[in-house]
Amino acid sequence: LMRIALIEPYFSGSHKLWASGLKKYSNHKIEIISLPGKYWKWRMRGGAITLANDFMELDYSPDLVLATDMLDLTTFLSLTRSNSYKLPIAIYFHENQLSYPWSINDRDLQKKPDRHYGFINVSSALVADHVLFNSNYHYESFQNEGLKFLKNFPDRNELDVMQKIKKKSKVLYLGMDLSKFDKYKTSAKREPLILWNHRWEYDKNPEPFFQSLFRLKDEGINFKVALLGESFNSKPNIFLEAKKILKNQIVHYGYCDDFSAYAKWVWMADILPVTSNQDFFGGSVVESIYCSTYPLLPNRLTYPELLPRTLHSKHIYSNNEDLYIKLKKCILDIEETRKFSQKKLFTSFDWKNIITNYDNLFESFIR
Repeated sequence: LMRIALIEPYFSGSHKLWASGLKKYSNHKIEIISLPGKYWKWRMRGGAITLANDFMELDYSPDLVLATDMLDLTTFLSLTRSNSYKLPIAIYFHENQLSYPWSINDRDLQKKPDRHYGFINVSSALVADHVLFNSNYHYESFQNEGLKFLKNFPDRNELDVMQKIKKKSKVLYLGMDLSKFDKYKTSAKREPLILWNHRWEYDKNPEPFFQSLFRLKDEGINFKVALLGESFNSKPNIFLEAKKILKNQIVHYGYCDDFSAYAKWVWMADILPVTSNQDFFGGSVVESIYCSTYPLLPNRLTYPELLPRTLHSKHIYSNNEDLYIKLKKCILDIEETRKFSQKKLFTSFDWKNIITNYDNLFESFIR
């Protein structure tokens, strides 16, 4: 039995679910040291100081330190060195600030994006003994963007840094608590139901999603839409526009505080058209497919690796026109669409099945 200190500066949303799931299902004893999930820029810059203090006050010595990508690991290790210098250090990347598209509304962008956050990610990966990514796409984009990033600087670019990181990198898919959806399964199907279950943010690229729905409506095609997912103070305007244009089609508008309500909508949904420009793993997509929703995914990011090649021709689209054609076909042939079921394929991400990979890997770090 190992003792693992899990350092999470941004304990909310998918980060919180992952950390809590890991603690719950692992055979090892996991102690989570965390900060609330807000003020992400301050967490990346200053969180390491607070978390280092908390780590130094632990009343046991861990066998492994497991950090996540919002931690400035170099600062954390320098402040804990009397306790951490002998320990293996791993870092898990949920996302990274090198390949993350900045919002046009971000105050820092008006001054030119601050490269410091990307640098924290690179230096943290460099100082860790083991670097873990939640998808192949994420691992590859970190390498590519990291090289581009280092080339920005005036001299001594140290491009071999990325090679050093590559040698100690592995892909470890996200563990998810999927089986908790099972008890909410429902077979109540009426009109074809289209689902949006991602954050209401610019990087999820909602415009082509809604443009497709506006076209369906103009063509007189019957459908309903459930708009789930977290929305923040500055959500893209298209959501408000859609609320007016699709007022007769929208059956749910807004975040589901209650998991059971969310799970029921995901089970009831027929089709999931995804238009995101950013997704390092695709948790909301995996949840939907697990609940037998028919996915329409763009040929980019992590999506092609989530589905076996044999399913690509039906489920991966090449441009917005192709998305519209596939979506319309799914609705007009709704009985066929509703036969889709790939739950079995996706149980591999369920904590009960994937936890052995995690535990074995962590054990290998201390051997």
